[in-house]
Amino acid sequence: MLDLVISARPAALSPGFDVKRILPFRERRMVGPFIFMDHAGPVGVPAAQLPNLDVLPHPHIGLSTVSYLFGGQVTHRDSLGVEQIIRPGEVNWMTAGSGIAHSERFEDPATLAGGQLEMIQTWVALPEADEETAPAFDNYQPEQLPIFTEPGVWMRLIAGEAYGLRNAVKTHSPLFYLHVVLESGTRFGLPQGHQERGAYVAKGSVEVAGRFYSAGQLLVFTPGQDPVIVAREATTLMLLGGEQLGPRFIWWNFVSSRRERIEQAKADWQAGRILLPPNDNAEFVPLPQDKSRPAASAAPEPLS
Repeated sequence: MLDLVISARPAALSPGFDVKRILPFRERRMVGPFIFMDHAGPVGVPAAQLPNLDVLPHPHIGLSTVSYLFGGQVTHRDSLGVEQIIRPGEVNWMTAGSGIAHSERFEDPATLAGGQLEMIQTWVALPEADEETAPAFDNYQPEQLPIFTEPGVWMRLIAGEAYGLRNAVKTHSPLFYLHVVLESGTRFGLPQGHQERGAYVAKGSVEVAGRFYSAGQLLVFTPGQDPVIVAREATTLMLLGGEQLGPRFIWWNFVSSRRERIEQAKADWQAGRILLPPNDNAEFVPLPQDKSRPAASAAPEPLS
């Protein structure tokens, strides 16, 4: 019923800003097209430390980044000239395609009052035919995202299609991504019609087939199975998955079906051929000095 349980590991997003890294994982690089997942926060630091949290301009290729906040706000700036304050309940979908650079800055001291800042960022790999698509950024307001409720359940469709819900968020392959809140004791099933499915426990804890799972764990389910998730307390889940895209290489912020494309992206960033955000171009993240080659990212066979 469960292929794998992935426990989040600490990772440094910027100096002094540690996050929970869920994907990629050595035994499971992707769930559907989702190739990366970070959970940041709740974060609360003195206002003087705000600049330490900023993620300076950095590049991407071959993927879409999806930023979703539970609390606080972050300012996005990219090389298309987009400047967008990201707030809770919105979907911010940046398609890197052939190449884009962006920054994420925490500029409002009130953001961190009482540890309000909390966000999930995922990367969605692009199909081979779309890997070199033109870069784009789209912001979707909460009223554009359908919400479903029934006793014990509240959920918002972030992207894709699930439970009969759909929205206008532009995706490039069949997928689903939902924010789900369950009351204690609620029984809940996974969406049908998707090849791969996972549930990340952002808050609370759940029971599946008599076993307990807690916050910070991603449950990757066996295809074709219909498990029942039982909330052991008030629980927040992020459900995600979809159709496999095939193997991908991933190195730093670059994703591609071709190893040589990532090598080209490295050279492009070093040579300044990926433009910086015009309204945030005084500093940037240099290319890491890691000499390793891009690692292949493909879902392994189910574990016994």
